[in-house]
Amino acid sequence: MLTALIRTIILYFLIMAGLRLMGKRQIGELEPSELVLALLISDLAAVPMQDFGIPLINGVLPILTLLSLSMIISVLNLKSIRFRDLICGSPTVIIQEGHVLQNEMRRTRFTVDELIEELRQQGVVDLATVQYAILETNGKLSVLLYPEYQPLTPKSAQNHKVDDTGLPTVLISDGRLLERNLHRLHLDHTWLQRRLEENNIPSIQSLFLLTVDKQHQLYFLKKE
Repeated sequence: MLTALIRTIILYFLIMAGLRLMGKRQIGELEPSELVLALLISDLAAVPMQDFGIPLINGVLPILTLLSLSMIISVLNLKSIRFRDLICGSPTVIIQEGHVLQNEMRRTRFTVDELIEELRQQGVVDLATVQYAILETNGKLSVLLYPEYQPLTPKSAQNHKVDDTGLPTVLISDGRLLERNLHRLHLDHTWLQRRLEENNIPSIQSLFLLTVDKQHQLYFLKKE
């Protein structure tokens, strides 16, 4: 009885440490790699808890291996945008400028019923009010309404005309230029360099984040 208690306590704290490594997120918000890790760890921990004939080390070592692999993947996700896209995927635009992109829905196997359900859960009943809807990598749907349908804020209440800035696009992420996003916006390196000089930004590598909206307004965050 004492052996079972000790083994359970050890495995419990080991799994808790692993979950802390994945950050403060709910199960439904986990990336695919994180969800696979959580499922494998729970399965590996259950065996030595129930079968006392199996040495505890046989359950601990695979769990430690998976946690180490998770840490390596996390570092690679920070260092490589391509690796992050490969492992975590990338957000998919389902509705763009009010148009439902049916090809994207078929590619992601996202049905019309699921789209309507997700919109209802966010208080949207009229599809015509949706300017953008993005299917995130965790399976959640982010919805951006047209400016005239967005909730009133003190700032927007002072403006008679609401600016349509569109969906901001990330151009620089952690000091790296996203070439495909630059080309998708029909912009070039000359335009980007000029805007950096206007804002006294010495180089792309000095920025942690840079986004541009439909009106070519920049938001940037320098590296600390």
